[in-house]
Amino acid sequence: MTTHPSPTIPEQLFEDPAAETRWRERFTAPRMSLPGWADDAPDRTLYVSNASGVWEIYAWDRATDEHRKVTDRPNGTSHATLNPDGTEIWWFDDHDGDEFGVWVREPFKADGSKAEPAVADVTAGYPAGLEIGRTVTAVAASTDDGTTVWLTRDGRSEVLYQHVNDAGVTAMAKDESIVVIAHSEHGDNRHMALRALNAETGETIAEKWDGKGKGLDAISFSPVRGDQRLLVLHERRGREELLIWDVAAGTEQEIVLDLPGEVAADWYPDASALLVVHTHHARNTVHRYDLATGELSTLDTAPGVIGSAGVRPDGTIEYSWSSAERSTVIRALATDGTERVLVEPQGAVPATSHKLEDVFVGDVHALVSKPEGEGPFPTVFLIHGGPHSSDEDRFSAYRAVWLDAGFATVHVNYRGSSGYGSKWRDAIEGRPGLTELEDIAAVHDWAVESGLTDPAKSVLNGASWGGYLTLLGIGTQPERWAVGVAGVPVADYFAAYEDEMEPLRAFDRALFGGSPEELPELYEECSPLTYVDQVTAPVLILAGENDPRCPIRQIDNYLDALAARGHTYEMYRYDAGHGSLVVAETIRQTAAEVDFARRHLSK
Repeated sequence: MTTHPSPTIPEQLFEDPAAETRWRERFTAPRMSLPGWADDAPDRTLYVSNASGVWEIYAWDRATDEHRKVTDRPNGTSHATLNPDGTEIWWFDDHDGDEFGVWVREPFKADGSKAEPAVADVTAGYPAGLEIGRTVTAVAASTDDGTTVWLTRDGRSEVLYQHVNDAGVTAMAKDESIVVIAHSEHGDNRHMALRALNAETGETIAEKWDGKGKGLDAISFSPVRGDQRLLVLHERRGREELLIWDVAAGTEQEIVLDLPGEVAADWYPDASALLVVHTHHARNTVHRYDLATGELSTLDTAPGVIGSAGVRPDGTIEYSWSSAERSTVIRALATDGTERVLVEPQGAVPATSHKLEDVFVGDVHALVSKPEGEGPFPTVFLIHGGPHSSDEDRFSAYRAVWLDAGFATVHVNYRGSSGYGSKWRDAIEGRPGLTELEDIAAVHDWAVESGLTDPAKSVLNGASWGGYLTLLGIGTQPERWAVGVAGVPVADYFAAYEDEMEPLRAFDRALFGGSPEELPELYEECSPLTYVDQVTAPVLILAGENDPRCPIRQIDNYLDALAARGHTYEMYRYDAGHGSLVVAETIRQTAAEVDFARRHLSK
């Protein structure tokens, strides 16, 4: 194997000590997610925080106001939940960030015991859903052989469902009589169908599938025991909307809201209403929908992005909020309309940055931020992953450091992004990568014509799917980009398909319309390795040794091709998976990226 040159990690990015402190503090200042609570013991809550320097699981007993760090692992922990009575914490135990492992559990109140496997007779795999009841637990895992769902009762586990196609457990009725799985037996895991199973016998109670290209997503059953209504997202009219499926009765109620974007929701504790989070043009509003009257009322939240939200038993709405200008805070909105900061980690420092401005280039929505001064600026196009994700008006320490370094930033919600309707999201089918790059090129044209930047100052930068688009972009659009920075990318699609986790192979088959064996010419057309000899920009690639999504071998194939032609590139390898939960590691990678772009733009 070729030895690839490593990037420099500068001791500091800025000569001004205040600027140096500010950018690092945005990453290191303690942050936390919205605490989630146990159904029957709402004073017992869990959240994820970086307070220790690594993102780990924390328990918060609200009755005593005691906070406890639960997990302590070198590469961090991000997935955890509570059992209904709040006596146990369940967290997912993988190996070095490879996402392959088992659920373990430990007492909510520390007693010196170690976490132990949570369910018997369940094999390791990639997590595919978990529903914990009082007496029944449904857990799913995916492997190269497909997906298995186990049902655990009285300390014994048995297989409830198994299929070679991608699937997962998504909901369980509060009386634990019904388990709902999402499946892709029809061959498309991007548009799932739902099946309700009798938790006692495993027999099918009901099926729901809206047909080709129209997915269903089970959110949750009513929180009232005995109420077998399931809240579901559908896309029958070309965007994600809500319906309530009464599984036992076999009826459904579509909820049609007069809102321009897409929605997500969850139940109020008494199932009388829904808490609706509405997304439109990269920002959120929050609403209460009364199920009896059909009245939709708007809750008073500041402009920006609601990361997550929930309704407490007393009706208080708790939510996480941020904007491009202000870092995340956890807030509580009482039923009388009063609002307060709920909780923040000790030592948290309010962080600020520049606002984002909306730009529409045809139908493509972009979010732009500028440093002080007049353009053209060195400009970094920060391309999101997914691809079914989107950039929003939320705080980003990563974006802020580029602005501090004098770069303008541009986010592009290309075709394939979520939040703009099903047609927009699915427009990349049959031609992934190249379709998104047409939208990025259109926004780049605008940026040049408006005087924001020019090609000699333009950096293409992304991670995961954004890293894939970066490598594909610098190969197919070499005249546009002066520097490429690709984190955990797909670089050689044939090798990536061979090595990646099976759920992603299923995703690729759905996206491309078949496997590489069935569509070799299309995979070749959409693979960055195909265009490696056309790359002119210096390239920095960052990759995790244990990444199951964008595995390391296919990245090495691309790097070897760059090396063979003597091209300028650097490679940053780290010992984790598809990204890092270690704050110091994130800072090192960020410093390497900014330094790489600065060095090569100055030449």
